[in-house]
Amino acid sequence: MLRMLLLAFSLFLAAAMPAQAQRAGALVSADPVRDAPAGMQAWKIAYWTTDRDGRAARVTGMVVAPRPAPAQRRVIAWTHGTWGVVERCAPSLSPDFWELTPALAEMIRRGFTVVAPDYPGLGSDMPHPYLVGVDTARSVLDAVRAARSIAGAGVGDAFALWGESQGGHAALWTAIEARGYAPELRLVGTAAAAPPTDLPANLRSGSDANIRAMLTAYTAYSWSQRFGHPLSTLFNRTNAGVVTRLARNNCVTLGKKPRIGTILGIVSVRNALKNKDIGRIEPWGRIARANSVTPAAVPGPLLIAQSGGDTVVGSAVTASFARARCRSGAPLRYVVLPGGDHARTARDSATATLDWIEARFARQKAPSDCGRI
Repeated sequence: MLRMLLLAFSLFLAAAMPAQAQRAGALVSADPVRDAPAGMQAWKIAYWTTDRDGRAARVTGMVVAPRPAPAQRRVIAWTHGTWGVVERCAPSLSPDFWELTPALAEMIRRGFTVVAPDYPGLGSDMPHPYLVGVDTARSVLDAVRAARSIAGAGVGDAFALWGESQGGHAALWTAIEARGYAPELRLVGTAAAAPPTDLPANLRSGSDANIRAMLTAYTAYSWSQRFGHPLSTLFNRTNAGVVTRLARNNCVTLGKKPRIGTILGIVSVRNALKNKDIGRIEPWGRIARANSVTPAAVPGPLLIAQSGGDTVVGSAVTASFARARCRSGAPLRYVVLPGGDHARTARDSATATLDWIEARFARQKAPSDCGRI
């Protein structure tokens, strides 16, 4: 009888351990980064998350803390902009991570620990849910959870969100999901630089036609992989192949000229999308609407930064979101930047944003610019 009980117990443990190991937010590994910049300590992490359908996924990211980690444990979850839509485009895999994470040195200097998830499908072998709100948000929240298991990182339960472009969308969705998905965490405030909010409007309004074509290729490829919809509902066979090659072969590399094949591919996609509105073609329009951000759904203090001449995320779309947010009665700090350098929106608004985040941790009353928007 004892032997049978022991056997039954061992079988129970064997069945339970994998499920426990794959618990959302569980840290799989935290490998110290030996060449972190001076004053920083960092870890490449792997951890478990779940998508909106409850499926477990092993994903990756970075955690960067001051050396030594401060006692107050103030955390910023940095949600990055577009690096690409395939596994090798993960920020944590790039030697440029330190330079291309805006104001990273300033965040560390101010004593913040930075949790920087890659998102599913970047650094992990699965479809990347590009601009898919819930999947991305859960991976961000689970990154904060996982980082709490790193003794030297100094991660507590209070955190702020800051993201740019795709990451601005991610930050807003993470705020929406935080209370229901990770109630043990305390969100103090959310900052979003140049965030896509109304995805159908954003996909049609970018004034740089080449960038709009490339981002549409990323979006269509990603959504076709994530949701199983064929590209043939948007493109003929030739251009579906072009979209697939553009998405699979191109990570974003700022400051570098695209290859001739990429240029020709973008021209082909531009021509294929002429007189087409992805927001009005199903199932793409339905996905875009489902992953747009409802202004009143974002809880707590909010800061939006937007360049007036942004050619990628149209300022008129962001301003419409801001006005709707203000009509809900919630306070909004709205930072308007001159010019139109989309890729520098977070960097150019960093001082104002980090001052605002510090005030949220200090529990000061959130300011509002709603009277002038």
